[in-house]
This record gives sequence, C-alpha cells and structure tokens, in this order.
Amino acid sequence: MNNFEVQQIAKQTMAFIKSEIKARMSLLELRQIAESKMLDLGATSFWYWDIGAFVFSGDETTLSVSGKHYRTANKTIKENDIITIDLSPQVGNIWGDYARTIIIENGVVVDDINEISNTEWKNGLLMEDKLHAELLTFATPETTFEELYLYINDFITANGFINLDFLSNLGHSIVTDKNDRIYIENGNKATLGSVKCFTFEPHIAVEGSKFGFKKENIYCFKNFILKEL
Repeated sequence: MNNFEVQQIAKQTMAFIKSEIKARMSLLELRQIAESKMLDLGATSFWYWDIGAFVFSGDETTLSVSGKHYRTANKTIKENDIITIDLSPQVGNIWGDYARTIIIENGVVVDDINEISNTEWKNGLLMEDKLHAELLTFATPETTFEELYLYINDFITANGFINLDFLSNLGHSIVTDKNDRIYIENGNKATLGSVKCFTFEPHIAVEGSKFGFKKENIYCFKNFILKEL
C-alpha cells in the first residue's frame, strides 16, 4: 500500500463521519466511530501517538496540543456546532494525514460552504480554501519550507487571521517515523522538493475569537507541479 491509498482511508472515513454525526453525540463516540472506520478500511494502526482521530468542538477548536497531551473532551455535539477532526491512519509504516472543520447547523452537517449561515464559520472555511489555493500557486520544488512558512503566515495576517499552531508551523514532511519529520517553519532551509510529500494544515482563527478552523491535505510534486494526494 502507498501513501495515496492510505490517504484514501482518511478521506473515506471523513465522508463517513459526516454521514454519522448527530446532535447530542459525544466527542468520544465520534472519535470511536472514526477510528473503527479507519481500521475497517484497512488501517493497521495510528501513527500520531496511537490516536487515530483528534476531535475538538466549539470553543476548543482553537486548541492546538501535541498528541502526547491530547485527551478527548467530555462534551456532546450541539444543534449548531463547529467540529474539527484530524485523522492519522497508518498501514505498516505508510501514513495518511487529513483534517477538516465540519459545521453543524440545525442538527445537520452543512457540506457546502456557501450554505453556512454563520458568517464567521463560513468565512473561516473560505479562508482555509484560499490558503490551500495560495500554496498551489506559490510552491515549487525549489521553495524552502521557511519561504512557504513566511509567505503563508503573511497571507494569514493580511487577511485578518492568526496562526493557532502551538509550534507556529503549517505542516510537516511525510516520513515513516514521526520523529524524523521536518516542518514548514521559520529557519528550515530544506526545499519542498527534497521530501517525498508534505502536509499543509494551517490552523487559524480571527484574533480574539473562540472558534478555530483547520484543513489538512498531503501534497506531492508530480512533474514539478504540486498535487494533492
């Protein structure tokens, strides 16, 4: 199995989650559904601290914590809620890595951003789409991790948002041992083309807001063009 196939496990699981989320469901139950689905689809383990699904809701969507310290909150999903889910399936030593912020309005998942009635939530998801579009426009194999970090953080700030990541980075290389990752961070002079693939996962909020947004994909260069895995 390759990274593309493992990433499909994550994508299929996220689609399944959206069909299963219900108001008054606990975050722990949601995590269990996600992890069970990934295993059913062929995942053999979870590469990030043995946690397959990091789940946050409401005002905890601004939290950014290491997997070493993560605990699923004792909370239930509201009729109108914002939920971020970050999936980390693994098959052997091959990773997937995929995150989305999901909006619930009137007890139903709103999958079309343009149909979200909460203006702040809509604008946050639109901004995530803009950031991923900027990545595809800006990045080349010769772009350094630091250059991408500086460019995207300037773009985040210019658009009225802040970077919430606890290490202030925007993603990492895809490897086989989590301790070998290098990051989209200040000071990293390695080029994007020097790694097989990397994640892009800006975690953002409007400054002072209690709601955060995250969208994560894996990207690889194919014939010198950056493509989503």
